[in-house]
Amino acid sequence: MLPLQRAEELIATLPGVVSVRIVPTESGLVDTIHVLTTGETQPKQTVRNVESALMAHLGMRVDHRKVSVATTVARGTPTAVISVAGVSGAAASASAAASSSSVGTPGRTMLFEDVEIRGSRARGVTCKVTLRRGDDVYVGESEGVESDRSRVDVAARAALATIAKSEGDERRLSLEGCKLVEAFDREFVFVGVTVRQGRESALMTGSAEVKDSAETAAVLAVLDATNRWVAGRAG
Repeated sequence: MLPLQRAEELIATLPGVVSVRIVPTESGLVDTIHVLTTGETQPKQTVRNVESALMAHLGMRVDHRKVSVATTVARGTPTAVISVAGVSGAAASASAAASSSSVGTPGRTMLFEDVEIRGSRARGVTCKVTLRRGDDVYVGESEGVESDRSRVDVAARAALATIAKSEGDERRLSLEGCKLVEAFDREFVFVGVTVRQGRESALMTGSAEVKDSAETAAVLAVLDATNRWVAGRAG
């Protein structure tokens, strides 16, 4: 049985979310996730935020097609639905009817915004990753040799560089490895990240299924590995 109530509470803290309702299957799995937003965040970005937050905090991997996002003209006016992403049709009405809930204060969770890959003969491949924490946006970059495998590695390193900027200490996190792995007729990115605290160190691991691109999955895998550590540094 998945922690659906905790998942609803988590999604409610995401930027622009007014209310959320998760419809379970008979076996307790996620059937659909209906999210009502103010429109300050684009529907597609909200879907990515939901995927990233659920994976990082609860280890829940939800197909983006199960997430329905309805946007209201005015906050708290769910009848004014103007756009929907994810599940369409009848799901839009269900999303608009989602029970209202208070928006929690965004914590220290880093959310995926964008990944950009550029290649050149002189510099090889350069990756720029943009992450968001609440209203703050952070950008980090990394470079490497041009190849399919190195693109994933460079994306993971760029994600760590972005997190390091947000934490103000680039020596704490380092990438131990990044691999593309095929399993269950799907492709995944697995990463290992070492965090150092004084003389001690610990290995954190994360993974993400390749959907949009391997580079995006690499960034999400890093977030999967590091978000609990980042959240634990609050205060």
